[in-house]
Amino acid sequence: MTKVVHKFGGSSLSSAARYQAVANIILGQCQRGDCVVVSAAGKTTNTLVKLWQSYLQKDDNAFNDILLQVENHQNQLLTELFTSQQANTLLEKLKDELQSIAKAAADLNLHEASLLAHGEVWSARLLAHLLSTLSVSALDVDARSLFTQHQGQLLHAQNKQACIEQLSGDKIHIVTGFIASDCDGNTITLGRNGSDYSATLLANYIDAQAVSIWTDTHGVFSTDPRKVSSAIKYPKVCRAQANLLARLGNPVLHAKTLSPLKDTNIKLQVRSSYDPEAVGTEIVKQGYSKDKRFITTFEELDLIRVEGLATGEVRTLSQLIQHSIHHFSKGGEDYLLVPSNDTHAVASHLQGRGNIVESHLRGLAIVAPSHETHQLTQQVAAVLEQQDVVVRFTHSDGRYALFLTDQSIDSDVLAILHDKVVNKGRELAVIIAGLGNVGEVFVEQCQKQVEKLQANFDLKIVALVRSKEMLFCPSGINIQNWQQQWRSEAQSYQQSDLLERIGELDYEHKVVIDITASDAFSDMYPSFVAHDCHLISANKYAGTAAQAWYGKLLEQLQERNLHWRYNTSVGAGLPINFALADLQNSGDAVTRIEGVFSGTLSWLCSSFDGSKPFSDLVIEAQGMGYTEPDPREDLSGRDMQRKLLILARDLGLELDVEDIALEPLMPEHLAAGDWDSFLAKRQDLDTFYQSRYEQSQSEGKALRYTGALDIDEQGEVSAKVGIAYVEAGSAIANLTPGDNIFVITSQWYESNPLVIQGPGAGKEVTAAGIHSDLYWLTQKLK
Repeated sequence: MTKVVHKFGGSSLSSAARYQAVANIILGQCQRGDCVVVSAAGKTTNTLVKLWQSYLQKDDNAFNDILLQVENHQNQLLTELFTSQQANTLLEKLKDELQSIAKAAADLNLHEASLLAHGEVWSARLLAHLLSTLSVSALDVDARSLFTQHQGQLLHAQNKQACIEQLSGDKIHIVTGFIASDCDGNTITLGRNGSDYSATLLANYIDAQAVSIWTDTHGVFSTDPRKVSSAIKYPKVCRAQANLLARLGNPVLHAKTLSPLKDTNIKLQVRSSYDPEAVGTEIVKQGYSKDKRFITTFEELDLIRVEGLATGEVRTLSQLIQHSIHHFSKGGEDYLLVPSNDTHAVASHLQGRGNIVESHLRGLAIVAPSHETHQLTQQVAAVLEQQDVVVRFTHSDGRYALFLTDQSIDSDVLAILHDKVVNKGRELAVIIAGLGNVGEVFVEQCQKQVEKLQANFDLKIVALVRSKEMLFCPSGINIQNWQQQWRSEAQSYQQSDLLERIGELDYEHKVVIDITASDAFSDMYPSFVAHDCHLISANKYAGTAAQAWYGKLLEQLQERNLHWRYNTSVGAGLPINFALADLQNSGDAVTRIEGVFSGTLSWLCSSFDGSKPFSDLVIEAQGMGYTEPDPREDLSGRDMQRKLLILARDLGLELDVEDIALEPLMPEHLAAGDWDSFLAKRQDLDTFYQSRYEQSQSEGKALRYTGALDIDEQGEVSAKVGIAYVEAGSAIANLTPGDNIFVITSQWYESNPLVIQGPGAGKEVTAAGIHSDLYWLTQKLK
């Protein structure tokens, strides 16, 4: 059975709620035979380190206080996760272990590594027990029986055999991270971030297919997303760049974590345990991902020049201080970047061969494709000079550039640098779904429009999708000749095929442009968002879905910092959605929207003058392609009802389509049966419309089919789509046949409402409106 190794860090296990979340991930992601590696819960290791320090300082009061903190935290986890009966055995074991720690301290026989090992042991035991209560066959395994070192070197052959023997069977094995043993059975630790290392070691030993490192971040970003909101999460990063970032101090991955995967086909993913549905970052072999741009910052480093640096000595020093050390050569001399707190230990080991060149440095490194490094280095230097950041040392080797500074690189400076050297190189993959009338025109317009957008973005159309076939080319489709490529390369597909191909795209940004009229395709929006896709819709179904579904979609988009534009879903190319957003963003409050939102119904009502039956106009409009294939879909008013709902939601109103009253523009009985049966009863439609037209004439008004939304001072909402008798001199009464019109009343446009009018249909204007949304997206991302 193919095994997968999952690793959960301390932040993923910081509380009872987090343990339950991890258990749910295991239920959804793991199969029997998989392994789960765990760190100590929350800050347990830090607390145990303080406990050890108080022991060394012989501070009995502090020791007892800290030990009580440890006990209280573990007890809290147990009591919140289990019933008293379920927790009894674990509580007894915990009590015995705490008493043993106290006794060893009293006897001056406490061992540091053995003390620190308790954090992982407790995590593994607790998680395995929790899974057992959920009817999952799980077993906690102490890694000291799996991993053995001799004189600092892992005994790989012996360890591999131990893993094969002890981790066989159909259970889910919960393995302690961070700890191992020496040949004498003494506990040792694998150093800082040792649990990640444990996971990749284990994957190597059991020939696993993949490793998932579950953290509190969504993956590997172009820079620290906590400092720069526009940081890019990369879907794929090659191992060489990941290893370089690790040696430069990037906190997500560490150099020793990657070393067991060298020369293997084991997949490594970084995923968020707080958002398990989100696509993480995959660390892939060289050649499986193009090089990306990164900015990584660091604090409190010393620069040491070393004489006579021996082969393998950097590795020895890294093991000594349990931290990655970056080594480089400049001017024929060897330099090490060492955390300031560890400089003394490194200098002592070097025995006079190491000289501190600069101390207490901060700064940054840029990592980029080799052909871009020189230019980016110049840009970074210019920005740092403009921001009055004093650079004390620089170095570049073609793959990266170091800037060692006096002061920390604050968020503002980092954001400016990121905008200059990372955002400039952004890529956008475009997936276009729907190649009907509007879709084909949109693709034709792309031939000129994409050239403009590529001035700031490396934009490629990677997929064209119809209902049953798709053309998918990750490197970009030749849009000038797409029809020929379609004929030769398009293939049939299932939804899962499309999602899989999107997931494989190695682009910083992806956008799905939905020009279909398919509710089934709009149902895929959450899956697109889970694959980190922005959305542009001409499709109305998603915007008018049930409020619960719609609200959850908005939450997912916000969580992932993704955008959704749908201006053409109402009014074709008219900027109604933009106008409503601008009014609200400026502090205004919309109190009423009224108008005609259907080009078809606009043409029918404005063209009718009584000279011919209304049904003749309907058939005429059908022949000109103004209506749906079955014009009753237009006459039903449902399309306008959906559009009014979209506008209501743009105002922040939580409505469903049922909350909008609907009066069709035909007798209800005509909705039944096929089109031929309708034609047989067309007289009923003529009588229906003629009587209402005559009423409007008697009142000196115009008959129109409108949508209206009102919000009163108390926030109460009323909405209706149906027949309206409007004043003869109004903008709605004098509407050009086929146009849409939106009359917006607000606090600032109360006596003289804002009017937006123009073509509300047409493939050219609709396609242009979609391009407007795409342009908006690129500007927002830039």
